[in-house]
This record gives sequence, C-alpha cells and structure tokens, in this order.
Amino acid sequence: MFSLFASQKQKMRRSAKQWLELATKVYHYRRDRLSADELRSLQTHSAALRQLLRERGEPMKLKLAIDALESVLRQVSGTHYPKTSLVENVEFFLVAAIVILGFRAFFIQPFKIPTNSMWPSYYGMTIDNFETAEDAPSGAGRLWRLLSLGAQRREIVAPRSGELSADFFVSAGGNDLELAYTFKQGRSWFVLPTTVREYTFYVDGVPVRIQVPQDLQGVDKAMRDTLFGGDSGFAEHLRALQRDRTKIERHFLEVYPGVSRAAEVLRVPLGRNLAKGQAVLSFDILTGDQLLVDRMSYHFVRPQVGQGFVFRTGKIDSPLMKDRNGQQIAQYYIKRLTGLPGDTLEIKDYTLYRNGAPITGSVSFDKNAKREGDYVGYRNLQALSLGKTMTVPKDAYMALGDNSANSQDSRYWGYVPATEVVGRPILIYYPFTHRTGIAR
Repeated sequence: MFSLFASQKQKMRRSAKQWLELATKVYHYRRDRLSADELRSLQTHSAALRQLLRERGEPMKLKLAIDALESVLRQVSGTHYPKTSLVENVEFFLVAAIVILGFRAFFIQPFKIPTNSMWPSYYGMTIDNFETAEDAPSGAGRLWRLLSLGAQRREIVAPRSGELSADFFVSAGGNDLELAYTFKQGRSWFVLPTTVREYTFYVDGVPVRIQVPQDLQGVDKAMRDTLFGGDSGFAEHLRALQRDRTKIERHFLEVYPGVSRAAEVLRVPLGRNLAKGQAVLSFDILTGDQLLVDRMSYHFVRPQVGQGFVFRTGKIDSPLMKDRNGQQIAQYYIKRLTGLPGDTLEIKDYTLYRNGAPITGSVSFDKNAKREGDYVGYRNLQALSLGKTMTVPKDAYMALGDNSANSQDSRYWGYVPATEVVGRPILIYYPFTHRTGIAR
C-alpha cells in the first residue's frame, strides 16, 4: 500500500526477496527433474543474490543479480515461471472464490428475503405500480431506483389495436376471480436456471406475456388498481358482465409445464380498447431485503426466542415441503424463533402465548399483540386454530412469520429440526432504505 513512498533501494530489496522465494519454490518442486548443471546454476545464482541482500548491496548490483537469476529461472522453472497475466488472474480469482465460499459456509452468508411472510420487519419482493404513464420514472430516476432499490421494470404494451382481455382462475367459493398464470422455466441474471411466473393478456386475441419471479405477489392487484381503480371497480365490472355471459369464454390452462392436469379458467374482457403501443400495465419490482446471516454463533450458544431465524427446509417432514412429484424441497427460510424444545404455544386475541404467558423477546411480538402500525396480529390458523396448542418436541424449534395472516410457517408444516438451523440475521445491507442497518 505504501510502496509508492519506498526508496529505490527498498523496492529493489523487496524484488530480490520475491525472486528468491520463487527460486526456492522451483528448487523444491523440480529438483528431481533438473540436471546437475541446472541445479548448480540455480543454487549458485540464488546464493549470490542472497549474499548481496545480507550485505545490503547497492541497487545496481541487486538488479544485475536479479537479472542473472531470472535468466536461470526462465530455463529451469517449467510452469512455475514465466506466467502470463491470464494465468495469474485465474489463480487470483480462484483463490478469492475459495476464500469467499469458505467464509460464506462457516461465518457470514448473504440471504435474500423472497416473500413478505416477515413483513414489516423484513420486506420481500414488492410491486411499485404506476397507474398512469406519467407516474413511471424514466431516465436518471429509473437508474437511481435500479441502483438503490434494485427496481426492475415490467411493462405490457399492446402489440396491435383492439380489445383487452385476460384469463382468470375461479376462486374456491366461486365468488371472486384471480388473474391466471403459468409456471415456466426461465433465467436469473440471464444465466442461472429458475422458475418464473408468467401472466398472459390478450389484445384483439394476440397474446402479450409478462414474466415475474415465482415468489412475487401483487400482479393481480396492480391490474385491478390500474384498470379499475381497485377491487370494488373490478367487482362492478364483473357484475356488468354477468348480464351478458356470452362475452366470457371458458377453457383450460396448463399451469405447470409437462403436467397433464390443467386448471379451468375464464377469459374475461377487461373493458378497454387499446391503441397499438399503448401500455396495459407498468410497474417496478422492488427487490427483497438482503441480509447478512451469522452462521457461527449457534455453534456455541443456543438460539433465543425472538431472534430472526434462518433454516433449511430439506428435512421438514410435510407435504408442503415437497414438490408436485413428491420430492423434498431444499431451500432457505427465514422466520422468527418462537418456541424452544418443550415450549407450548397458543394464539388468543392476536397475541402469541408461550407456556401460558404472552411471549417476549422481540418488539414484533408486542406490536403484533397490539396490532400496532403495519403489524396485523397473530392469527388462529391451521395447527394453532382457536383453542389449539403446539408443544415443541426435543431437538426441534418452532418458527412463525411476523406477517401472521400471510405466512406459511410452523402452523402449516410443523417444526424445524435442530440440525437444519443455519443462523440469525445481523444486518440488512441492501436495498438502501430506512431499514438498512442492524436487523431486528
């Protein structure tokens, strides 16, 4: 770092030591493959340079001795010298990658929040919808949002003039519709294979598709807000269509590629006639909070109730942790630790009870109990429905999401095996918002 201020003599001495290190390396690695004359020449020139270093020889003498040793090394060192810049760069990045992977595996691991099950403590991916073209940032504003918020633009533009329509799933009760989608194989960062969710609109019968991350929610709401001003406007549009059912077509949609079972959908006109090039829908996908997770502490101290809690799902025995082919899904989850082995949990009046008393250990527990701010309160769902309790078994933990009304957690799939615990979040490092900093 300070070599810029070193004298010529100091620089030459440093260079001489580096050449001697290389000569020593070549001697130990290749002495069995060198002839007696080559070994003698290598040892002689190395000894001469080493002697000059001990005598603190002048820079010019050091330079001549270095040049002589380098000439020998070029002849006898094989692949050790000379090296091209490409080889050196590859070695540098390989060593750096090994160090980073080792550090990630044992100490600190980056982790991205995909969903909003821990909202508002941690944010998953969200949609920032632009209901009019004037609302959408462009130019420098769009670049700044990309850099600071990880915002990625998605737009649906009419390929021709005509009437707009879309497919909808029918809800279980038949009282509402949800914008239909299919799952497709896509690419993350244009390289890594991933599964994406694809929505299809139709303009004069021509399909227009948009792909978003599999875990992203909110495209249906963005459509309702943009085209109808919200849920009530969409409901009114559907009531008007009830009077003329001939405008609604019924057909089947293959939601999962390669699976013969298809879902019944309705193709519904959306009451808009578009001009070619007109935007149907425009929004930014804001990246979820990106955390640094401490993987080291739990090797020495027991996890504490109230901490953020990262774990693997590969050994959680539940149908919800298996794919449609019955294979176990191995991924990382983040929830809040709510129960240790032997604890009994219950939910009453939006409050989570641990061993008969309101749970403590995190601000989010208190805020959920009071339904304060954006915290919605704990909900009696699944295994913790009204009047039911859960007792954590030995060598396991219980984990719940802070967004209890929209969190698939231990109430649904059971307990986290102790062997699957990864660590606790310590820092939100991206995106750059008021939440950036120490993780709660």
